[in-house]
Amino acid sequence: MADVLFVLMRWLHIASVATLIGGMIFGRMVMSHAAEGLSPEARESFMDRAAMLYRPLVFTAMGALLISGTYNILSNLGHTPLYHMLLGIKLLLVMHVFAVALLITRPHNPRRPRMMAGAAISGLAIIAISAYLRHIF
Repeated sequence: MADVLFVLMRWLHIASVATLIGGMIFGRMVMSHAAEGLSPEARESFMDRAAMLYRPLVFTAMGALLISGTYNILSNLGHTPLYHMLLGIKLLLVMHVFAVALLITRPHNPRRPRMMAGAAISGLAIIAISAYLRHIF
């Protein structure tokens, strides 16, 4: 039973990261460019509607990441100081991504594309740190 829970939590964590970071990359690299051909009013309406539709996914992914991440930390004790240092950096980047995820889903945000780009970069750094943490554990 413990193995099933471990696999379920790992899947939940990875699926939530893919949803959150993938949505930001898609929003910045595709949606923002697709909206460029629209009038300013139509562009704002289009991006606000997309942000509104993305908002429930953001909250679900954030909740799932908090639950599965807490489980992962508590079920794997006894790490080196290097592991804890990198985990701390990773969690700081996670806070950045979470804050941006909340801000980009608010209406009338003219800085949304720039914020998505920054959060996507932080998200990719989180994934790289996670891969290294998995390697050294």
